[in-house]
Amino acid sequence: MPFSTHRPLPKEIRKLQDSIEAKAAEYGLDFFDTVFEMVDYDEMSMLAAYGGFPVRYPHWRFGAEYDEMMKSYSYGLSKIYEMVINTDPCYAYLLTANELADQKLVIAHVYGHCDFFKQNAWFSKTNRRMLDQMANHAARINRYVDRFGYEEVEKFVDRCLSIEDLIDPHLPFATPREEVARHAEEERKRHETAPPADRFEAKSYMDEFVNPRETLEKQDRERKERDESARDSRKFPERPERDVLLFLLDHAPLKDWQHDVLSIIRDEAYYYFPQGQTKIMNEGWASYWHTTIMTQFALDPSEVVTYADHHSGTMATSPQRLNPYKLGIELFRDIEERWNKGQYGSDWETCDDRGAKENWDLELGEGREKIFEVRRVHNDITFIEEFLTPEFCAKHKMFSFAYNDSTDYYEIASREFQKIKKQLLTSLTNHGRPVIRVLDGNYRNRGELLLGHDWGGVELRQDWAKATLSNLSELWGRPVNLETTVDDEPAVMFCDRDEFDVTPKNPRARRRRPDAMRFG
Repeated sequence: MPFSTHRPLPKEIRKLQDSIEAKAAEYGLDFFDTVFEMVDYDEMSMLAAYGGFPVRYPHWRFGAEYDEMMKSYSYGLSKIYEMVINTDPCYAYLLTANELADQKLVIAHVYGHCDFFKQNAWFSKTNRRMLDQMANHAARINRYVDRFGYEEVEKFVDRCLSIEDLIDPHLPFATPREEVARHAEEERKRHETAPPADRFEAKSYMDEFVNPRETLEKQDRERKERDESARDSRKFPERPERDVLLFLLDHAPLKDWQHDVLSIIRDEAYYYFPQGQTKIMNEGWASYWHTTIMTQFALDPSEVVTYADHHSGTMATSPQRLNPYKLGIELFRDIEERWNKGQYGSDWETCDDRGAKENWDLELGEGREKIFEVRRVHNDITFIEEFLTPEFCAKHKMFSFAYNDSTDYYEIASREFQKIKKQLLTSLTNHGRPVIRVLDGNYRNRGELLLGHDWGGVELRQDWAKATLSNLSELWGRPVNLETTVDDEPAVMFCDRDEFDVTPKNPRARRRRPDAMRFG
């Protein structure tokens, strides 16, 4: 369902859309049907606050995000030029106050996004009918608000949102759990019907002498006892499970309405996750195509200054933060140039002649084909891992930074390529958030939950960990434990609602006061 107060496109904008869409298709972009609607900035801010959807379930965070965006716009600190959502058809929103040059830029940018949504593998498992699904989610939660009260439902939604990122981004591509269970059951039955391995082959008339019945019965009893013992000692779950929300849905003592709300939060988390996985690529791809279409087709000479000003503002870099638009577009351009000139492969990698490398051009012309391939199969991590080069870092003056305790500032730590790449990949892994897995659902045989933190060199912030584990404890109904690293020593965080403690796994390790621990 489109935005309820949408305005039809003016004829001039409709004509621009048709011509830019035709040009985008001519370049090879393949996208879903795209519906553009005109909105004012207040409506655009509401859409942005709701994650791009006109209807979402009631929650205070949407109002807070709307208020923040409106104040930022009022103070001249930021402006949202466009909004497009990953659905079929794609819905995109244009600001009524934008200049004509901006409308052209935004339309071209949107078609880049729509192509990426449709063609990139990491979006292939997302729900393309999420517009209707979001409205359905809102209706269900509103019914629970009517039945149980706003405060009760809001408090539970708060707890669920605090753990919404504890999902497994690879799960949509894995073999369904039902199929895995079916194979396991078939394997179990096969073993049960197979003849015992300790029964000796013999002629029928010698079988009772070679395989005495008393011996076979004894071996059968011992085998059953071993199987029962193995089942009793089996971990629950059998192997670490990254989708913590799914584990809670399967095993936590939730009421029916709570189970439904948690499933809603999980569904939406999986829908949005690919956008975080591909932020640099998605924005870089859309920016690549809006610059190509604008400079080679759509830009009127009278609009050059306006276009250059607004485009450069989008691409501006800051020492404080990474600009995904800038990094993405420059990396796509670099890939295109390298594959056009043949600057890849073993000959290129082993060449030690700097002059030869600077003038290397095999005139292969494979660049455009290569970037289409890259946008189809990669996400941000593999994009950076595969295509970020020392030459690229040197050309764009990239560096890694670290916090200096003595000056109380973040400062340049290194310009070495490997350190730059490592810090960038670390910040992108799981959106820069910790990877948590369920290790045991019956820890110490007390019904407690044991989680494990995949240590990657960055410690958890104590205040955030405490709040999150407290919410998990409320959902699980029992204490929650988390194996992690504190001050470079293995430790276990324990939380039972408001009670929180950190204990070193090594009893001889030095115990620090909680308020002296550094996380983050």
